[in-house]
Amino acid sequence: MNDLMFPRDVALVIIDVQKGFRDPFWGARNNPNAEANISRILTAWRETRRPVYHIQHLSRVPGIPLSRGAPGVEFMEEAKPLPSEPVIQKEVNSAFIGTDLEIQLRGKGIKTLIFSGLTTDHYVSTSVRMAANLGFTCFVVSDATATFDRSGPGREKYRAEDVHRMNLASLHDEFGTVLDTEELLQKL
Repeated sequence: MNDLMFPRDVALVIIDVQKGFRDPFWGARNNPNAEANISRILTAWRETRRPVYHIQHLSRVPGIPLSRGAPGVEFMEEAKPLPSEPVIQKEVNSAFIGTDLEIQLRGKGIKTLIFSGLTTDHYVSTSVRMAANLGFTCFVVSDATATFDRSGPGREKYRAEDVHRMNLASLHDEFGTVLDTEELLQKL
């Protein structure tokens, strides 16, 4: 599909673009322009009347910025859903576990998904992998995703940009196609 236009029914899945991810709790982050790119994509999706699905994480872990009932669960302004756009609430990494996302997508005959959001290595990656395993054609927008610095089991430190790139590399050509905002918008 590299040179082809995206079909009208390709769905944009915006994962966990919530205010809690602006909290210092998470540490250093890469790609400070992710939300601006998500906003650009969302605007284009709405203008072309393509389907949009907003995923909202409501963590089971008490006391963190994304805990159910915490102010951090609210959507950031750049990705605020319209009343007509579905909001899928989840409690785990995958947007497909414990939700009706797959049923909604199949019910509308949607076979191709564009993923953006937070965080590249957790919620985005897990959802993309599951979507691909369920038979959906997946695309991940590299500059409309972001993550945070991570620590390994031996306490080694990994920069957010390295974590981001490695996760995109593990998704590309295995679970989907990675492209950037400009490439995506040119295919609409």
